[in-house]
Amino acid sequence: MTFLHTNPLFGRLDGAQRILVAGAGGGFDVYAGLPVALSLQHQGKEVHLANLSFTELTALPLDDWVAENLAAVTPGSVLPGDYFPERTLARWLDLHGRPSTVYAFPRTGVLPLRDAYRALIDRHDIDAVVLVDGGTDILMRGDEAGLGTPEEDMTSVAALAALEEVRVRLVVSVGFGVDAYHGVNHVQVLENIAALERDGGYLGAFSISRASREGALYLDAVEHARRHTPDHPSIVNGSIAAAVRGEFGDVRFTERTKGSELFVNPLMSLCFVVELPALAARCLYLDRIEETHLMRQVHSRIAEFRDTVITRPPRRFPH
Repeated sequence: MTFLHTNPLFGRLDGAQRILVAGAGGGFDVYAGLPVALSLQHQGKEVHLANLSFTELTALPLDDWVAENLAAVTPGSVLPGDYFPERTLARWLDLHGRPSTVYAFPRTGVLPLRDAYRALIDRHDIDAVVLVDGGTDILMRGDEAGLGTPEEDMTSVAALAALEEVRVRLVVSVGFGVDAYHGVNHVQVLENIAALERDGGYLGAFSISRASREGALYLDAVEHARRHTPDHPSIVNGSIAAAVRGEFGDVRFTERTKGSELFVNPLMSLCFVVELPALAARCLYLDRIEETHLMRQVHSRIAEFRDTVITRPPRRFPH
């Protein structure tokens, strides 16, 4: 039993001392975990950051690899090109005098990713993991009208679901609505959250406030990333940041959204918190991707599952 005045996420993490905050879906997902990570640091916790990376990490020097499929990215990590969200974040952290190593996982299947997570957990004696998704497609169970881009998200969920030695494993989804562009029906997102509530796996929600120290630093980090990755700024974090600033509607913050209409709104700043084992238990195809080694295997097995399932019809918001 909890109390209404306690934050559901931080109440669950109260007894943890060494916490890993990891981006589930690649790209800039780790940025969506920054408000949580910064708040935990402000509480005196030891926090480590990691991300499933879209960058071609094989070009990193051997010294940057601390285990198989696990790179320790620092402000000085050398890699061609500007698109390297983990290094960009490491440099922002360094500018603010904070621990500046951001761990990166290459895009693999479940088994290698699980081994890499286990190596990182052992390296820092992690006692809690917060997996963060910029968006809501991580909350899809498989029979919805559209799944968004589930491959990386659910590979991360499956990798951590079996690591029962970690006492606390949570999922935070922030950016409600951003996955509409990828075909996610957000009435079905709400339906899934309600089902998790009935199962005892939903811990509630809270919003990122621009008036908080963590919210202000998050806005600064997103703007820093936009300046230093001008050709590939994060649409997801740009949308969340716009919502945190109080902007509304078709907000234009990058040419990448040219030709599409955004609907930035206050719901995008909400962080929905669920228990990772409960989320994994509801996924209808997690067993199919369990033995994968490559991301393309994950993709093909999800596609095979979708060919066998009768999907729930999409629903419109009634008001």
